[in-house]
Amino acid sequence: MPIDILSRIGGTTLLPLRRIIPANGARILLKIESENPTGSMKDRMALAMIEAAERDGRLKPGGSVVEYTGGSTGVSLAQVCAVKGYRLHIVTSDAFAREKLTHMRLLGAELTIIPSESGRMTEKLTKDMIEAARVIAAETGAFWTDQMRNTDQLAAYDRLADELWEQTGGRIDAFVQSVGTAASFRGTGEALLRHDPKIVLMAVEPAESAVLSGGPTGAHKIDGVGAGYVVPLWRPDLVDAIEPVSTAEATAMAMRLAREEGLFAGTSTGGNVTAALRLAKRLGPGATIITVMCDTGMKYLNSFGAKLDG
Repeated sequence: MPIDILSRIGGTTLLPLRRIIPANGARILLKIESENPTGSMKDRMALAMIEAAERDGRLKPGGSVVEYTGGSTGVSLAQVCAVKGYRLHIVTSDAFAREKLTHMRLLGAELTIIPSESGRMTEKLTKDMIEAARVIAAETGAFWTDQMRNTDQLAAYDRLADELWEQTGGRIDAFVQSVGTAASFRGTGEALLRHDPKIVLMAVEPAESAVLSGGPTGAHKIDGVGAGYVVPLWRPDLVDAIEPVSTAEATAMAMRLAREEGLFAGTSTGGNVTAALRLAKRLGPGATIITVMCDTGMKYLNSFGAKLDG
């Protein structure tokens, strides 16, 4: 089989946090998904969805793909489609990082931009994007990856879980992950529980829109998570705890990770680490918590730069 950039997806490093650690708390290990080719864990699921559609004939050579996305899935799909020779139409919004939109275009994607409410993520925006993608797929005959419902992507997170198990020698007490489509939380969590049913699974969501916790839908600015409603792939029976983290808390932690750990990540990672620290205090010394550096902060340079200038 010829080697291409897609062969570099997965096999990412697992690092312990060195300075951002709780006193008398559990050890926190961070899966560095920014090492994937586009700098995001979404490379895994994009490849899985496309390859599954190729295998069963939903996507044929020379075909087209459509998806709605806050950015990272779109960038990952754009890379996969560029390598494999598919046309790609992405429905996205001005609510998301401009760097991601530019990256998608550079990789050859056509973009439809849905206006947001003051640059914030809301339930209405998510559903408007989904409907626009559905219409485009119906009118053009393109293959709609439909990430909110597509279970093909779960296989990608089986591999992620297996990597974690191997890298820790099976010493995992808890897994913490933010919820967007819920695929990474569900897929990784299901696979980890097959290894050890005692592993604690903690989901993270925006405090401003804590719908998984039973709260009202709201607006937030944590890219890639918090759709504003309970998403189809969510499995409440899997979760042991749901931790709300505000946009301000997630952003502040992303800044701390850069300055104290040298790890430049996005706000979803900041949310993950904030929640993991809270859990670390509860589990105490001797436990090991795994969480995820979902993507690189290079995707958010303009927004982080604006905060520094402000």
